[in-house]
Amino acid sequence: MPKFYARRRLSILAAFTGLIASVALFNSPTASAALPTPVSGATARSYLAQLTVATEDRTGYNRDLFPHWITQSGACNTREVVLKRDGTNVVQDSSCAATSGRWFSPYDGATWTAASDVDIDHLVPLAEAWDSGADSWTTSRRQSFANDLTRPQLIAVTDNVNQAKGDQDPATWMPSVSSYRCTYVRAWVQVKYYYDLSVDSAEKSALTNYLSGC
Repeated sequence: MPKFYARRRLSILAAFTGLIASVALFNSPTASAALPTPVSGATARSYLAQLTVATEDRTGYNRDLFPHWITQSGACNTREVVLKRDGTNVVQDSSCAATSGRWFSPYDGATWTAASDVDIDHLVPLAEAWDSGADSWTTSRRQSFANDLTRPQLIAVTDNVNQAKGDQDPATWMPSVSSYRCTYVRAWVQVKYYYDLSVDSAEKSALTNYLSGC
């Protein structure tokens, strides 16, 4: 084959390959830009060893005892701040409500283009926190916990996945995307450690098993 034609075929092939890569990149799900990076697996294992193991108190929880979605700045409440942080090309109106954008849910790998399809998950659920020590907190501390943008506690996820999770801990519920589970348990332990919340025996066993692979 003449060298001219060989080079031409290679050039066409390279251009075609580049085009395919560009299309794949455009169509691939946007990774969550969201959750503050949790502590390392080693640090999480160290934190877990220091958590108090106790039976959960399953009485008296009331969601209203955790004032949530408070105003963060201007017209923006906590939910809208997380939607903006976790989404791609998010457009907000004058009241800070997200009117368009894309959200990738790392729990189940789904991508959404309507904010109404997305919940902001309390990674350590409010009821779980109550049962693990938050029942003795002040309302101010519960409000800080429910709106914590600094720790890896709030994340935008598929609404029905969040609802299915409910108040379950890692002994009974984990993200269906297995590659995200290490991030999830590291974040869970970090939040519990920071807020000095206890773990029950089944929860600690599950966390220990998952963290062994992190």
